[in-house]
Amino acid sequence: MKRFLLCMLLAGLTGLAGRVAAEDFDYRLAAQPVAKDVYVFVGRTEDFTTGNGGNIVNTAFIVAPQGVIVIDSGPSLRYGQQMRQAIAQVSDKPVALVINTHHHPDHFLGNQAFTDVPIGALAETRQGIASDGNAFAENLYRMSGDWMKGTEVQAPNRTLSAGPLAVAGRSLRLVALDGHTGADLVVIDEASGVLFAGDLVFNGRAPTTPHADVGHWLGALDRLEALTREGGFRVLVPGHGALTRDAAPIRQTRTWLNWLTTTLRDSAVAGLDMNDVLARPLPPEYAAMPMAAAEYRRSVGHLFPAIEQKALESGR
Repeated sequence: MKRFLLCMLLAGLTGLAGRVAAEDFDYRLAAQPVAKDVYVFVGRTEDFTTGNGGNIVNTAFIVAPQGVIVIDSGPSLRYGQQMRQAIAQVSDKPVALVINTHHHPDHFLGNQAFTDVPIGALAETRQGIASDGNAFAENLYRMSGDWMKGTEVQAPNRTLSAGPLAVAGRSLRLVALDGHTGADLVVIDEASGVLFAGDLVFNGRAPTTPHADVGHWLGALDRLEALTREGGFRVLVPGHGALTRDAAPIRQTRTWLNWLTTTLRDSAVAGLDMNDVLARPLPPEYAAMPMAAAEYRRSVGHLFPAIEQKALESGR
């Protein structure tokens, strides 16, 4: 009995510690310099929780001659506000432009902290945020709790397109791709050679697939890897995971997607139902990858019904 009570007390203290840690609502953003005038806030390789407040994404900023360019604004109003504060510790220049790489909520729900500056995105991303943004925000409220307090959707107000873009005296190159979502924007800072890949690239974390077209995604990865052969970047910033100076995360993401789709197709051809597919073990190379088991299960839900239907139709 005493042991039981002690366990209950320790569990309560652990829960209290978690609540206290969350109650300060400090993302503790630390701007990591990756090249001259280029900084990244590196998120955790986790899922959304009330402990991390959604700080699972890589966001960034570039200090240009006449202003600051922000690449993705994070998962909440609080994040965006703290991001601006962290930027101000590095530069007193005004923010000139915020760029949203795609329409997933951890990349744009901080926009609300930047309503005084232009916020740009591809046309399809603007449409996706306008149509799905409120549902995304509600879902993050459920997963991240009061970190989201006060957060409302601020849709981008400027349409970007592929090609060169001059912002505040800095030259960017925008590459419009798709596959992770219907519109995925890659940003290359010409001066530093830093490539911001958004969620087309994951490093050391299993990719997410709620809006994925895997065939298109694989094509986008081929395009990105071609940039490495052309000397197209010197630093790669994935949407999630550690930064690198090579194309290894591109290949890692491709390998996961190929394994995933092959597994689902083979399962469908073998006549397995969804429960059977969900129960399949991960191969050893993915067993320790952060979020691998969870993202595999989600991807089965996202992708298997269509793959199963195609297998049934081809077998007629």
